[in-house]
Amino acid sequence: MKNKVLIIGAGFVGATSAYAIMNRGLASEIVLVDIDEKKAEGEMMDLNHGATFVKPVRISTGDYEDCRDASIVIIAAGANQEPGESRLDLAEKNTAIFKKIVPQIVDYTKDAILLVVTNPVDILTAVTRKISTLPANKVMGSGTVLDTSRFRYLLSLHCKINPKNIHAYVLGEHGDHEVVAWSLTSIAGVPFRDYCVLCGRGHNSRDFMDEISGKVRNSAYEIIEKKGATYYAVGLAVARIVESIFRDENTILTVSTVLEGQYGLKGLALSLPAIVGHGGAEKILDLKLSEEEEKELVESGEILKGILQGLKI
Repeated sequence: MKNKVLIIGAGFVGATSAYAIMNRGLASEIVLVDIDEKKAEGEMMDLNHGATFVKPVRISTGDYEDCRDASIVIIAAGANQEPGESRLDLAEKNTAIFKKIVPQIVDYTKDAILLVVTNPVDILTAVTRKISTLPANKVMGSGTVLDTSRFRYLLSLHCKINPKNIHAYVLGEHGDHEVVAWSLTSIAGVPFRDYCVLCGRGHNSRDFMDEISGKVRNSAYEIIEKKGATYYAVGLAVARIVESIFRDENTILTVSTVLEGQYGLKGLALSLPAIVGHGGAEKILDLKLSEEEEKELVESGEILKGILQGLKI
């Protein structure tokens, strides 16, 4: 199967993901599918006009039939949350949309990896898995890959270190109840608390950690308030997941997957560190968390479980 990516939904996130994938030279073919065909055509034209600046890639518009030989199908279509709407309201609206989208995908392929980006991403990852009946490794959500990057970025500013040299994860729900896993955070193999002492910068107090955790959780709200939507960084996060799959990197990424008993949670999707390669989310890592973090993770799962139970799937 060739490195073909099909993106359903050519809005801000879908189009930016296509741009990031194209710019990094990851795909030989990108197909945009959108209910608004003119929008998809416009994005396709704009991307193709940059053909001389990137590695060869065929970019076109299409339909669900184009899923037939796709390696990865990215679902970025759905409604946005309106003022006054609850997360459950949005989950119900987008579940109804996914009930139409997912069957059309699996009508044409059961081999492609499905990558869900639409919010609420954890709910819709579980919905996609149930509707598609595909193996767990072949259905994943973008999860907290972006949140993890935000966390590493904020720590890099404080520690004055390249964020790539910081090992840290945000787990659980992609949203208000995400878990910033300080117990797993390290720099140069040194736990964060100890590194702060070694570098002489201090600031490893509970107040400092709460401040950073709060900034990670509220980043999206702040960006939306200032510019209306987030899409650049999430597009790069999607491209990073695609890269790990196509290059069979076996990179550890905090994608959202349907759990099968980890931390006592089952049948719902949450983000945990997972080995991502050619087969998708090939292995979920059941890492030891602090007692407080594990409690927060379970609480995050219970909230999502309640929302799932309220949906008619």
